[in-house]
Amino acid sequence: MTTRPLLDELNDRSREVFRRVVEAYLQTGEPVGSRTLTRDMTEKVSAATIRNVMQDLEYLGLLDAPHISAGRRPTQQGLRLFVDGLMEVDPVAPTDRARIEETMGDSGDVTALLDRVGGALSSLTHGASLVLTPKHEAPLRHIEFVSLAADRALVVLVFSDGHVENRLFTPPPGQTPSSMREAGNFLNALAEGRTLSELREQIVREISHRRQELDSLAAVMIEQGLATWESDDSDARLIVRGRANLIGEETADIDRIRELFDDLERKRDIAQFLDLTEGGDGVRIFIGSENKLFSLSGSSLVVSPYMNSDRKIIGAVGVIGPTRLNYGRIVPIVDYTAQLVGRVLSGLKG
Repeated sequence: MTTRPLLDELNDRSREVFRRVVEAYLQTGEPVGSRTLTRDMTEKVSAATIRNVMQDLEYLGLLDAPHISAGRRPTQQGLRLFVDGLMEVDPVAPTDRARIEETMGDSGDVTALLDRVGGALSSLTHGASLVLTPKHEAPLRHIEFVSLAADRALVVLVFSDGHVENRLFTPPPGQTPSSMREAGNFLNALAEGRTLSELREQIVREISHRRQELDSLAAVMIEQGLATWESDDSDARLIVRGRANLIGEETADIDRIRELFDDLERKRDIAQFLDLTEGGDGVRIFIGSENKLFSLSGSSLVVSPYMNSDRKIIGAVGVIGPTRLNYGRIVPIVDYTAQLVGRVLSGLKG
C-alpha cells in the first residue's frame, strides 16, 4: 500500500494540521479540537480555518470525528499516511539501549535470553511483546509419546545438548499404549544423531518402505507427529510477554484481546507471524486490519526479523498494542533489539 500520492495532495497547512492531530492523538488517545491546534500552528490562523482544513482531511479519509461535536482523530488510513510519510523516528534513547543490552548477559540459554528480551520490550513500550525463537537444530537423543487424553498426546523430544521440548498433538482415534510404544521405538531407532529436519526426511522414506510392518495406528500416529514438524517454522516457539498491558487499555475490546492471546497460546499462527517479516530486512508496521493475524483485536504490530550470520531469517521480535502506539519511539527500539539478538545468537552459534 502506498500513500505517497495522497500525501502529495496536501499543502503545507494541511500537512501541519494533519501531523499535529496525529501526534496529539498518539500522545493522549483523545480527539483533537481546532482550538487546541491554534495555539501550536506555525502560522497564526483562526479556529474556523483549522476546522475547514480538518473537514477537508476528513473528506480524504484521513481523519474522522467520533462524535458530532468532538475533535478529530486519525483513521487507519491516516495513521498509515503518517507512518509512511510524516513520522519522525527518534534514535534509541541511551536508557532504552542499556535496558535492552542488559538482557544479553548470561546468554548460554537461548530461550531464557529471548524471554528476557520479551520482558524488556514489553516494559519499555508498554505493549505486549512477541518473540519468535529459532528452531532447535541439535541432534536428537530420545523421543517418547505420552497419552494425556483420548484426543491429546504429548511427544517429548530430548536433544543431545540436554535441551528438552514437550509438544502437544492430536493422536489418531483409538490409539493404544502399545501403538504409542511402537511408534516411539520406531522413531528412536532412526532418531539418534539426527536433527528434527533430518529425521523428518528419513521417516518419510522409512514409512513408505516399511508401512506394512507397522501397526496401522502407530503409522498414523507417527504421521500425526510428523505434521507438527512438517512446517519450517512449526518447532519454533512464540514467547508472549506483557499481555496485561493490552487488556488494561481503557479502549480495548476485552473479548477480542482475549481471543487474540488465546490464538497465540494455541500457536496456530506462528508461521503467519514469521511471514509478516518477509519482504527483506528491517522493521515492518501493520496497523489495524492491515494485519490479518491481529486484525480482530484492532491492534497495531511493529515487527522485525532477526538473522543469523548467514543473513537467514531465524526468528522475529515485535510489539503489539493499540493503534495509537508511539511509533516514532517503538520502531527504533524493535529494530535495535532485532539486530542485537541476531548478533548475539550468531556469536553463540560460532
